[in-house]
Amino acid sequence: MSARFKLGQTMSTTAAKQTLANAQIDPRHLIMRHRQGDWGDVCEEDAELNNDAVKYGGRLLSSYLIGDEKLWIITEADRSATTLLMADEY
Repeated sequence: MSARFKLGQTMSTTAAKQTLANAQIDPRHLIMRHRQGDWGDVCEEDAELNNDAVKYGGRLLSSYLIGDEKLWIITEADRSATTLLMADEY
């Protein structure tokens, strides 16, 4: 599956980096899933909103369960930046 949109500058919070390191998960794997339109653990309605945002513009949000914590990947509507952060940091 190919990339569906541009990421812009990719950033990560310290907590997200630490959570992924502790779980021995390469963040590039989750970023690739996000960029290919695998939105992870979002509800069906949010997945449809993401699919529309890919076509027409808008912010993109993926959610991935890491142990018992949620990690979010957010790409800004203007595609200038993508950030990995823990859901409780938002």
